[in-house]
Amino acid sequence: MRTYDLTPLYRSAVGFDRLAGMLESAARTSEAGWPPYNIETTGENAYRIELAVAGFAPEELTMEVKENLLTVTGKKATTGEDRTYLHRGLAERDFERRFQLADYVVVTEARLVNGLLTVDLKRELPEALKPRRIEIVTGSPTIEGKAEPKAQPKIEKKAA
Repeated sequence: MRTYDLTPLYRSAVGFDRLAGMLESAARTSEAGWPPYNIETTGENAYRIELAVAGFAPEELTMEVKENLLTVTGKKATTGEDRTYLHRGLAERDFERRFQLADYVVVTEARLVNGLLTVDLKRELPEALKPRRIEIVTGSPTIEGKAEPKAQPKIEKKAA
């Protein structure tokens, strides 16, 4: 695996040290291929991460979200059994997989079915950041801070 020296980027990009740090940590991932995962979009503001964690029980998996970083950790419990394998193709090693989440993305659900850990995410913008429609009113301008009175519609009563 190639390693890149990002030191010149730190010197010339004042204020972008978080971006450079993310690039450097992405380049440093040791076990980048395990466990395999998919990221898909399930709607306009909905996403899903699927991790293949065959052989892990729900109590051996932990998920934590801290400062827009989703961390999924798997620690295999030692059973104390002494097994002799002729071929060992199933990876039963501990892992830690991290996903950088965008602002306002929250985890809505996580479930483990048939060795596939599915994490549903949703982007929830606060009301202050959502676009809102502003109605444009027409009429005469105010004079000296007083608005001109509007004509009241006439209401006719029908005789019974």
